[in-house]
Amino acid sequence: MKIMTFNQHCLDLQLRHRSSLCVGLDPDLTRLPEGLKHDTVLASVEQFCKGIIQATAAYACAFKPQIAYFASLSAEPVLEDLGHWIKKHYPTHLWLLDAKRGDIGATAEHYALEAFDRYRADAVTLSPYMGLDSLSPFLSREGKGVFLLCRTSNKGGDDLQMESLSSGLRVFEHLAQKAEQQWNNTGQIGLVAGATYPEDITSIRRQAPSLPLLIPGIGAQGGDLLATVKAAQTNFLINASRSILYASAQSDWQQAAAREAESLKTAIEKARAR
Repeated sequence: MKIMTFNQHCLDLQLRHRSSLCVGLDPDLTRLPEGLKHDTVLASVEQFCKGIIQATAAYACAFKPQIAYFASLSAEPVLEDLGHWIKKHYPTHLWLLDAKRGDIGATAEHYALEAFDRYRADAVTLSPYMGLDSLSPFLSREGKGVFLLCRTSNKGGDDLQMESLSSGLRVFEHLAQKAEQQWNNTGQIGLVAGATYPEDITSIRRQAPSLPLLIPGIGAQGGDLLATVKAAQTNFLINASRSILYASAQSDWQQAAAREAESLKTAIEKARAR
């Protein structure tokens, strides 16, 4: 029996949930709802993250915890617990660790252990600029996925990603081509492409037509949803964090998050149909 690759699994989950929405988990103590600020830090973060997941799971196919938000609060144990909890209660949702790791040798091996064993991630974001050997420990995990930083949503990404090479391709296009044609032998590689540059997503799709895309930049960063969906075409995850997490700071924070998630899911599907 042929085992489904991560890339196929990513698309399958979108079809199963009829959603391409990924909800980012970036717990910021200064923005938590008033009712959660009187507990300990760890209890507040755990209650908030579980509450957001419960409120939005019906509208999302994936959740993306950003490790820095947990680490800065010494809340790694919460992130560890969340990995086990979501596998038990929401086993058909993708658990995507946003860590942006990038190193070689034994260090990369330990980063892979951290992502996949400690935090139970299905996939992890990586920086690809140290080459294939920095990705290999992650790609050796059957069924797991990686999303490589390709065309990021921040303005400073222009400093390197937009540089032209002798081939005529820009750096981000060269990376997309290499990921599609040389590195993706086991169907485990996706790319990060910011919604703030939909025309560059079109260029990425030209070089990497089969890879799943993780697309930040919709919501608080103001990316063009219609242009982004049209450029991405298929097998993509639209990530939104702050616009959903902090839709309300009052007692209705879960209901507000659910409304925002439902609205964005519906908008994505309408954009896909146009």
